[in-house]
Amino acid sequence: MARDWYIEYDDGRKQGPISKIEAKLAAKSDSSGYAWTTGMNEWQPMNTLADLVGEENVQPYNPPSPPPPIHKQNTPTVEPVQTYTQKVADAIDYEIFGEDIQYVEIELDPGESAVAEAGSMMYKHSAITMDTLFGDGSGTKEDKGGVWDKLLGAGKRIITGESLFTTVFTHSGSGKAKVAFAAPYPGRIIPINLKEHGGVLICQKDCFLCAAKGVSIGIFFQKKILTALFGGEGFIMQKLEGDGQAFIHAGGMLKEIKLQQGEVIHLDTGCLVAMEPTVDFDIIQAGGIKTGLFGGEGFFFAQLKGPGRVWVQSLPFSRLAGRMYAAAPQAGGRDAGEGSVLGIVGDLAMGNRNF
Repeated sequence: MARDWYIEYDDGRKQGPISKIEAKLAAKSDSSGYAWTTGMNEWQPMNTLADLVGEENVQPYNPPSPPPPIHKQNTPTVEPVQTYTQKVADAIDYEIFGEDIQYVEIELDPGESAVAEAGSMMYKHSAITMDTLFGDGSGTKEDKGGVWDKLLGAGKRIITGESLFTTVFTHSGSGKAKVAFAAPYPGRIIPINLKEHGGVLICQKDCFLCAAKGVSIGIFFQKKILTALFGGEGFIMQKLEGDGQAFIHAGGMLKEIKLQQGEVIHLDTGCLVAMEPTVDFDIIQAGGIKTGLFGGEGFFFAQLKGPGRVWVQSLPFSRLAGRMYAAAPQAGGRDAGEGSVLGIVGDLAMGNRNF
């Protein structure tokens, strides 16, 4: 997956997010600025990056101590320029409990924090304080910047179907303290160490549960029109970035599949939970017209091509909700009467049905 680049010059000129090709053109025109992209620990002079100026033109990079000021994107000109380095997520310990309806218990040291979806907390130690923030609470540039940056971070969350606010839980006491977050429906909680997956994970829009502070919750756009229209997740998916621990939720049972280079699998479009950015996501037609109409699997499959890891769920929430809605008599569903021909009479006798 292509990475976004950001460029800034000492005179205030800024570019980003831009593609690598655009960044190389900017460096060819003027390489006196600084650049940053996913995977870099800090902004570096453009003329020290072989990706932008080529191996033959690279200048040695000897950062002074302390390092030069790090520029911040989209800072309003009325405010002083603030520094920004890639956020290192808090290191947290955790334990997952339960079988069908799980919860994760996170242990925090003094000063450590966890961020979670609003309303997902199960319990917490009294020394852990809560703070509801406008944005994703990650501590990244969109989260710690000015009004424009915060609006940008919050806007990403709205687009991906999440709440406008997140809750940050910080251990303000001494010793160790625990906070727990519960899954919203039956399934499995998946612990993901983003550092082990290249710092990026692409996942379905509503699966994020909680994470160590420092993990950024962004958006991932499907660039293939047919995949976006029929891929089950629409044009927009979630993108988790950082180097810390994140927890996502899958419905039903979970399977992790490691695809080799060029290996291809087909999935029901709603069963995809998450994938590494190296996996190519596309759709293919599921047989002919007869298969699409009467096969029960729809007209399209999701096609995933390696290399990379893929996480698959057995019970998408949309499928569960659809079955429940279809079975509800109030919604026009068909009541099976517990398998008995006297089901309707029994419901009347027990007060479960009204005329």
